[in-house]
Amino acid sequence: MSLEDRPTEGLKGMFRDVLRDVRGEVVWDHGWRNNAIVVDCRRVLAGFLAGAPTTTAGIRGLAVGAGLAAWDVTGPPPATPAQTALVDPNAFLVPNPGPAFQVNFLDGATVSTTPTNRLQIKVTLGPNLPPWPDANHTTSALREFGLVARLNGVDVLLNYVTHLVINKDPTSTLERTIWLVF
Repeated sequence: MSLEDRPTEGLKGMFRDVLRDVRGEVVWDHGWRNNAIVVDCRRVLAGFLAGAPTTTAGIRGLAVGAGLAAWDVTGPPPATPAQTALVDPNAFLVPNPGPAFQVNFLDGATVSTTPTNRLQIKVTLGPNLPPWPDANHTTSALREFGLVARLNGVDVLLNYVTHLVINKDPTSTLERTIWLVF
């Protein structure tokens, strides 16, 4: 029997992005794709199970970032389980709880009122979200995201995704659905 640590074995994540124009019409739908469950996700789960003196808070929100403009030329680097933060040091956080954030248990693909081993997170980045351009972002380009939790008073990533640039104009809405399977 091997005691080798495989930090994210057994955990799985998927996401789907749908961009809508000001009329609510679908501009594009990228379909379902995998995302990287990061090592800190296991640490958060262990913290929940251990209880005191560890302090844990569930999903605080979804951080979205600009990544690097160079990714538009080279392609975004693949996300890995070792990622600990977004590349964008001034990422925008869509808070949970909040009107743009919804978390549900899933039984298969059906929302369940009882806990299951699957979570669905739906986040809506409506018009003017994130509020870029701003002092830290010259465009509204999105290239990365990750769910954020809190472990012992520190924000940590649960998953991480890099993707081709999404130039989200101020009137569009990005609907991001994330599935986590434990």
